[in-house]
Amino acid sequence: MKKIQWGIIGCGDVTEVKSGPAFNKVNNSSLLAVMRRNAGKAADYARRHQVPKWYDDAGQLINDPEVNAIYVATPPQSHEEYTIRALKAGKPVYVEKPMSINAASAKRMWQASLDTGVKLCVAHYRKEQPRFKKVKALLDAGEIGKVRMINLVLVQPPPAVQVEKKDEAWRTDPSVSGGGLFHDLSPHQLDLMQYFFGDYEKASGFAMNQAGLYAAADLVMGNIVFKNGAVFNGSWCFTGAPKEEKDWVEITGAAGKISFSTFSTHHIVVSRKGEEQVINFDELPHVQQPMIEAVVNYFLGEGPNPSSAENAVQTMHLIDSFTKETN
Repeated sequence: MKKIQWGIIGCGDVTEVKSGPAFNKVNNSSLLAVMRRNAGKAADYARRHQVPKWYDDAGQLINDPEVNAIYVATPPQSHEEYTIRALKAGKPVYVEKPMSINAASAKRMWQASLDTGVKLCVAHYRKEQPRFKKVKALLDAGEIGKVRMINLVLVQPPPAVQVEKKDEAWRTDPSVSGGGLFHDLSPHQLDLMQYFFGDYEKASGFAMNQAGLYAAADLVMGNIVFKNGAVFNGSWCFTGAPKEEKDWVEITGAAGKISFSTFSTHHIVVSRKGEEQVINFDELPHVQQPMIEAVVNYFLGEGPNPSSAENAVQTMHLIDSFTKETN
């Protein structure tokens, strides 16, 4: 394989800017085909993005002999089915986060990759972005000393569920997403924690539906004890007051701290000896492009797996541990 010719299953909103255009901007990579069950929307996407082929049947895309890798960008409920079908067809897969609706499903996907010997990556793409690579480098260099604790808070106002577009409402439907907005957003954060601090010893938490606006939990609390001794505490609330959003992570070490947001800013703050250093980063036009480049290199045998299924299964275990009381 000298060039990755991608087929996308599920060309919805996430593929419009975050990921889709990047497949044509990475070396040795091109977007050849897209699929959506709504034929009109599939054709429209192909026309707007100059994609040569479109389908309204996933099997036709998977079996297209010119497509040699699959990006699964559907809602989580169908990640397992499409991933395993593609792997069995000999096509390496890059699958959106969360990897699936729960850890058991994710583990079956990972096992299918092992059984078939076909490569599988998960779109925990933030760890390939320069901002978070810098955080990792600072931690590895001991710039804030031994890490003692990590505090994460994410507060958002409730989604306008009564006027949500139908294509977006699945995020608050546990039967489709596996949970609620926590399942949609926390995989990025929890994957970063494992990227920064490695394997964990234990995890626990609880989840509640406080506002009753939809079927999924809207409040989640979670704790992790990492094998290196660092302790994580996370709080997610999706029914906060409008204009009172909060997106903040603070890593406290014996000699300082590092602070940043996951989703809303493009800088990190390093505090040592009473002084603060703000390190700014450019906004990426396509947030998944660094990860897609690393995935292409891996599929071509020119680099390591940048976001393995094995690690993603552990992320799903954390999600299950934090939300088990609502399942």
